[in-house]
Amino acid sequence: MIPSELRGILTYTSKFRDQLFVLSVDSEVIADSNFRNLILDISVLRSLSINIIVVHGASQQMKELGQKMGIKPSNTNGMGVTDETTLSLALLAANRISHEFLEAFSETDLRAAVTNAIIAHPTGILGGQDQLMTGRVEKLDIAYLKSLLDLGVVPVLPPLGFDGEGRAYRVNSDGVALEVAQALKASKLMFVGTSNGVVNAGSLAAQFSISEAEDFIKKKRETTPVDVISKLEHGLTACRNGVHRSHIIDGRREEALLSEIFSNEGIGTMIYANEYEAVRKAKKKDVRAIMRLIKNSIQAEELVNRSEAEITQKIQDFFVFEIDKNIIGCVALHDMRPDLPAAEMACLYVSSGYENQGVGRKLMRFVEDRARELGMKQLFALSTRAFNYFQQKGGYLEGTSEMLTLTRREKYEQSGRNSKVLYKPL
Repeated sequence: MIPSELRGILTYTSKFRDQLFVLSVDSEVIADSNFRNLILDISVLRSLSINIIVVHGASQQMKELGQKMGIKPSNTNGMGVTDETTLSLALLAANRISHEFLEAFSETDLRAAVTNAIIAHPTGILGGQDQLMTGRVEKLDIAYLKSLLDLGVVPVLPPLGFDGEGRAYRVNSDGVALEVAQALKASKLMFVGTSNGVVNAGSLAAQFSISEAEDFIKKKRETTPVDVISKLEHGLTACRNGVHRSHIIDGRREEALLSEIFSNEGIGTMIYANEYEAVRKAKKKDVRAIMRLIKNSIQAEELVNRSEAEITQKIQDFFVFEIDKNIIGCVALHDMRPDLPAAEMACLYVSSGYENQGVGRKLMRFVEDRARELGMKQLFALSTRAFNYFQQKGGYLEGTSEMLTLTRREKYEQSGRNSKVLYKPL
């Protein structure tokens, strides 16, 4: 890994530290020659204090075993009828794959444990047909999974569930991963399969909001591979129920996992929940509310003095945080192009009644994400009183006024505020 790539990863470490990623790994990926590289990617994530749970499939290995044994499985993905013979194939294949994960993790000195944390019941009769030994996830042993994570152990979940009497059922791995991600409030649910995501209008569709994903599934269901639609639907459900991001990547590509997580562009398709649902673009009618919000901060010399006319003139740069139609926070993002591929975060303020509730950090992250979307390489912030906050909570570094554009530096010097110049590489 070259130094520039390493720096790219390090910018994300504070964001993801101690968070949970759930990986649903398709059986075809496990059979691929890149499997050991995927394990190395996982070991990198663990070295960055990111918690991992692995759920794996078994369909490819079930097909291969069936061919060797002269058995035709009644289904291989855990979503159709599973007869007794097919269940036996599933048990053999799943146990072999789970052991492969343990072997591979041992090579990278990672501790892992195969678990029976999935409590399942029979799916029952669907469309008039008994699904036999196909199961549905009834619940998960969350306390058990958490205890393993607390010990630094990677839980490995095969596509098998068990009832209270010890009977085994074949379950779908993507469905299990969804249940785990929702129950444990994972930051990411990642489908590591043989597709690099969704191709839309001839090119890879890198990002979908929840509403965009819903619209795509509705319009493109018939022309999109069934497995991709299934993963999109699972990812969509996850994002509706508290998971921040769902990803679809091709696990056969080298460093696919790291490239998707630690680069702005990614290499697959992502569905994202809108964590900024309370943030919107400011409108001209909001100017007086913004002025009332920041009035005391201006008097305390925390913020630069701005008139209504100045805010109105730059209103396209402002965003507000709104709760029950009341503006309780604001921030501005001023474009420094064409002089620099950079922007300035300004006028960040949160009403005193909402301090220490994470609103300021949400506004900071929103502006940072917005700047990245616009192709900015750096974000500046000038502060006289809140520089510790920007450095500790936002990861900003102290710079000098020489880093600013000529026009901005002139304004800086004319103000006489002697603000600290902070910057953050994007």
